[in-house]
Amino acid sequence: MDYRKLISEADVINAISDARSLELFKAIAQTNSNSDTFRKKIRLTRKQYYSRMSRMTRVGLIKRKNGKYFLTSLGKVVYQAEAMIEGALNDYWKLKAIDSLETSINSAGLPDEERKKILDTLIDNRHIKEILLPQATR
Repeated sequence: MDYRKLISEADVINAISDARSLELFKAIAQTNSNSDTFRKKIRLTRKQYYSRMSRMTRVGLIKRKNGKYFLTSLGKVVYQAEAMIEGALNDYWKLKAIDSLETSINSAGLPDEERKKILDTLIDNRHIKEILLPQATR
């Protein structure tokens, strides 16, 4: 059975697409609390809480065991991807500056070594650097 036909990328993203769902997902990843603690912390009604938990469970991001929720293996991968997005947003203006430099230089763009120096100066996140650096420069 092809799992991708059961649950799509859009389903997974949709399960954490609003701010409260994302906050709840991150709280589950970061703590080992019970449902009442999560619900009160994020200030959700019972219906809002259980609707979100059901959606995250249905797409395979979380599971419940002994009254506590935890991330599944898929949930851990999605959590890491979300952390990378959060890191990129923290560096948003630095990334905009890099884009601005590249578009202001000639059509060939920045030489690889110059690009590496700029990234090393501005960006601390290793994963983001790996995405932005050309293979030859790494």
